Amino acid sequence: MEVVSRAKAKYIKISPYKLRPIVDVIRGKRIDQALAWLKTYAVKRVVPIQKVLISAYSNARDIHKNTVSIEALFIKEIKVDQGPVMKYYKPTAMGRSAAQKKRTSHIEVVLGRYVENKDASHKEKIVTKKRLERPKKND
Repeated sequence: MEVVSRAKAKYIKISPYKLRPIVDVIRGKRIDQALAWLKTYAVKRVVPIQKVLISAYSNARDIHKNTVSIEALFIKEIKVDQGPVMKYYKPTAMGRSAAQKKRTSHIEVVLGRYVENKDASHKEKIVTKKRLERPKKND
């Protein structure tokens, strides 16, 4: 599986702790499925992730001269790293102040080409669990 394109978004004013659970859900999915899931997830935090995915897809189309389709790409790698932390002070009771931290994030997406294996020998075998039978009561 080859790397088709990349995209980065830096200095996003959302904490990486809030972005990572969303990114974990879409990692490894096809681009169309990931964008559909993000569209239904009604939270403001998904907007920068959507923008990075669309940017990576646009980069793939530019590199490969519009020959790659959205169904043929999947998210090979997506990561959220911590950016610089802005510190500020907020007033609290009795004239004191409390330190606050505004965290920023960097998102990086790597897309790969989705290839289906048609060879039956490479398919994973599905193992079904045997259901334990309870002994029958003779009453």
